Amino acid sequence: MKVLSVASELYPLVKTGGLADVAGALPLALAAHGVETKTLVPGYPAVLKALGNLVKRKEFTDLLGEEAVLLEAKHEGIDILVLDAPALFERAGGPYVDPNSRDYADNWKRFAVLSKAGAEIAAGVLPDWQPDLVHAHDWQSGLTPVYMRYGEASERPSLVTIHNIAFQGQFSADLFPQLGLPTHAFWEALEYYGTISFLKGGLVAAHAISTVSPSYAEEILTPAFGMGLEGVIASRADDLYGIVNGIDATVWNPATDKHIAQTYASAALKKRQANRDALAARFSLDTDDGPIFCVISRLTWQKGMDLLAEVTDTIVAAGAKLVILGSGDHALESSLLAATARHKGRIGMVVGYDEPLSHLMQAGSDAILIPSRFEPCGLTQLYGLRYGCVPVVARTGGLADTIIDANEAAIAAQAATGIKFVPGSADALRSAIRRATRLHSSAKIWSQLQKQGMKSDVSWGKSAERYAELYQRLVSKGP
Repeated sequence: MKVLSVASELYPLVKTGGLADVAGALPLALAAHGVETKTLVPGYPAVLKALGNLVKRKEFTDLLGEEAVLLEAKHEGIDILVLDAPALFERAGGPYVDPNSRDYADNWKRFAVLSKAGAEIAAGVLPDWQPDLVHAHDWQSGLTPVYMRYGEASERPSLVTIHNIAFQGQFSADLFPQLGLPTHAFWEALEYYGTISFLKGGLVAAHAISTVSPSYAEEILTPAFGMGLEGVIASRADDLYGIVNGIDATVWNPATDKHIAQTYASAALKKRQANRDALAARFSLDTDDGPIFCVISRLTWQKGMDLLAEVTDTIVAAGAKLVILGSGDHALESSLLAATARHKGRIGMVVGYDEPLSHLMQAGSDAILIPSRFEPCGLTQLYGLRYGCVPVVARTGGLADTIIDANEAAIAAQAATGIKFVPGSADALRSAIRRATRLHSSAKIWSQLQKQGMKSDVSWGKSAERYAELYQRLVSKGP
């Protein structure tokens, strides 16, 4: 089976979050199920720089008025199609924002053009390769199924995956005439409270919808989590699938990881101490035996980072330490930096993102805190399981699906893998931190939690099989 994946990020070429990890790992896992994937990504400077031996496949003279060249390359086992449109993607900032962290004013056009190119490939503009199915990811490629439905690929099945429904690609309705769609597409697919929404368009036009955990698939049917799209999703409930994300178990493997001070396996957890020592040195932490909690996250309200700022004093009072890696809301950054200054030796922070450091933090910390108000899937808790860094997570979305709480029964059955608490509550987070600290004081129980977590299958194996089955169902079903 041939599948075109359309995504705005792709690890290891360009990454701002979990979307890139999924887009990079899923095609490799699908190959074992007879699925040949080509991934279409924008020609950002970082992408073009990283790829060698680019082959020109197609010239577009008029993609919504823009010229572009479709290039192809293979990188670390992934077949990649690059849409090289310098007027849209050759910029100094990130994928979505300028160097001052402001959204590009023409993001609507940048990702409409990407989606349009995906629909053209679906329609067969490449003479030697046409996909059997198109898999679009998030709002940035949400128009791909729309262009397919109202274009020459209407018979080709499509799937759209919601990685985070909070990001919907919402723009002024005045832009609709520039999208090159028939007038009736506005009311049938894109209209959203007087604006247009690229994600809504994808949800309406795609043959099926998936999201990144079973619990999140249930949550987004409700007003509390649907972010205004719950009615649209409810109307497609029979076509909605929740498939939990996996991780690349070769990139995230404590037995072979080149980013950590000492490799180890579950049978030799004492070797983690070298990573703990390296982490303490990196963040200038005291070297006592108190547990080290880590946070690797965007610093946003969704991620519960305001709750974290509220409980930093509790962490220190409990005899624990905290290391933070992330960036985001400037007020939250300032609050957490103030806590760092207030508790030298107990709290350390690096503003930004550092992939190698994130590996060391998983390998050297005792526990990872994830206090998200909502979390479609989450990947850092999966990395934590893999590395014996016990997840302390809010009971929501994929966090609820992937962690078994260390209650008395689960500990007695040797099934527990982490600690869960009620989301959105600083008091619940405080209680979870105190519970984790008490459990850490028992070397036997903590080691049991670590080892059970490291036994968890967090690879893409089972999830890739589910995607392959869904692809086959859609292709067999037809339009």
